[in-house]
Amino acid sequence: MERLIGTVSRGVRAPIIRAGDDIADIIVTSVLEAASSENIEIRDKDVIAVTEAVVARAQGNYATVDDIACDIKEKYPDGTLGVIFPILSRNRFAICLRGIAKGAKKIYLMLSYPSDEVGNHLVDMDALDAAGVNPWTDVLTEENYRELFGIVKHPFTGVDYIEYYKQLITEAGCDVEVILANDCRTILNYTKNVLCCDIHTRARSKRLLKANGANIVYGLDEILNAPVNGSGYNADYGLLGSNKATEDTVKLFPRDCQPVVDRVAAEIFAKTGKHVEVMVYGDGAFKDPVGKIWELADPVVSPAYTAGLVGQPNEVKLKYLADNDFAHLKGDELKAAISEYIIKKDADLVGKMASEGTTPRRLTDLIGSLCDLTSGSGDKGTPIVWIQGYFDNYTA
Repeated sequence: MERLIGTVSRGVRAPIIRAGDDIADIIVTSVLEAASSENIEIRDKDVIAVTEAVVARAQGNYATVDDIACDIKEKYPDGTLGVIFPILSRNRFAICLRGIAKGAKKIYLMLSYPSDEVGNHLVDMDALDAAGVNPWTDVLTEENYRELFGIVKHPFTGVDYIEYYKQLITEAGCDVEVILANDCRTILNYTKNVLCCDIHTRARSKRLLKANGANIVYGLDEILNAPVNGSGYNADYGLLGSNKATEDTVKLFPRDCQPVVDRVAAEIFAKTGKHVEVMVYGDGAFKDPVGKIWELADPVVSPAYTAGLVGQPNEVKLKYLADNDFAHLKGDELKAAISEYIIKKDADLVGKMASEGTTPRRLTDLIGSLCDLTSGSGDKGTPIVWIQGYFDNYTA
């Protein structure tokens, strides 16, 4: 009998993971025990994914505000800098900002508006329209902002982020001036030393600043990109992808993840004879239609994955075939015609009408988003996700 179930995504429970734990062994053991307890067979091309958070925890990849401050002092020796385009997040940026402020004397904090890079709003776009403000050209001081909009609290967190970030900076003994603007070059009217805190646009910001007379330019990816006093670090992403651990500590994005995924794949094969794909995943790449928040605050969805997850799906649109090429068929004849089309489809469908409307995204971004939605960010206790049938199609 043909299989009637397609893709299945399962959250797998695991022990609470601490620094020094063997994360690869925990992943393998957890999946095998889950398979045994539910009487599910591991298959070739299954995907086993683990959240970046527990990989970083097992690595002990942590840093303190003092570590961050030390790196800031080293890179901005005169103590004055512009901190531009940070996201509005108590979890993602607040502790980083405390460390930055602790290592500085004066910060010009430049926030993008009406929202940050990932969709957290300072002010509603309709309010900008009503006030006659053009966010592409207008630069607002904090006084301008307050006169126009007053106290605006984030609808989800209830936080006035301008006041919150100002307080974090001043409590660290650092002076602060707030500006709202969307052109990174605006900061050069205040200081030539800049820390770019944007995530996915950071390369452009650095390029524009350097081309327009900036003196010292770093990105958040270059803060703690090497150990400071024995701290954790990430050579590729620095503080990007970090999360609050305690009031004085951040957990950094994990490093050296490729050996982890390769080892898990090898051990699963050794124990089951099945070739599985393995990946580490962070934030999924999707946008909330109500809160308008784009989830991807990590620098990438997946920092490491096995070779079978390279590339994009190569799929055809079944409804297109049914409505066009095989509109004259129905029932078993239609099923047989579509099945044959899938079996004989081109190896590269880019630009073909039959693939129009399929999702042109990388496999790791698609699967990572599925994993993030499956595991959630709360108390499910399932940092491992086991996916079956993702690479199946209508014929198998």
